[in-house]
Amino acid sequence: MIAYAVILFVVFLIIEMVRLPSVKGAFGESLINKVIERNLSRHDYRLFKNVTFPTDNGTTQIDHLLVSRYGVFVIETKNMKGWIFGDPRQATWTQKIYRHTSKFQNPLHQNYKHTQTVQAALGLAGEQVFSLVVFLGYCDFKTTMPENVVYPRGMIRYIQSKLEPLISDSEMEQICSVIEAQRLAPTLKTRREHIRHVEAVVEEKQQRIKDNRCPKCGQPMVLRTRKSGAHQGRQFWGCSAYPRCKSIRPV
Repeated sequence: MIAYAVILFVVFLIIEMVRLPSVKGAFGESLINKVIERNLSRHDYRLFKNVTFPTDNGTTQIDHLLVSRYGVFVIETKNMKGWIFGDPRQATWTQKIYRHTSKFQNPLHQNYKHTQTVQAALGLAGEQVFSLVVFLGYCDFKTTMPENVVYPRGMIRYIQSKLEPLISDSEMEQICSVIEAQRLAPTLKTRREHIRHVEAVVEEKQQRIKDNRCPKCGQPMVLRTRKSGAHQGRQFWGCSAYPRCKSIRPV
């Protein structure tokens, strides 16, 4: 009986650990790495996993960087389930699991910051860097997604659709060297420090919202009314720094 109870306890712990966001994220990243390694030539595509770059205001952590002659692919992984609703222009997307609805940051906006960091760190032009968001898990898109938001099976198709050489062989080698030189060591300490940085940024944004300030630039939010479109007449909070900052949030 004791042995049986111990087995049940161990199984329970494993199930609870698998539910942790950090464990789910690590599993998703590992799966994407395997898909890339199995379907793309290592000679033509160089994969860098869990890359953390220092920035002026902290760090940026990138799930996967794929370097090739056809460009550098900045890949963000989302391991989620349920129905996914989203629009490229929205600040947040929606996850719906039965009657439960939750919001999460638009992954395209999140990955845009990553691509900007990659461009600056590697000295690349915008047309040489591609943002790619990959959803895995038991999820289903319920709105039309852009071509760079895909399931794992669509990731390889998207990458292989880029056929125009944008980077020479020598530049490719130099880019790989710069990544190795500039990335922070992929240690537990680096990950913990990055998580603390992200938590501080989220806390600051939440405080700005409480103070009715723009979560992006910190300027006051003003009440505006839509003048056209499907939601004509509906009010919303818009950044007072518009058009320099186009951040909005619902009333």
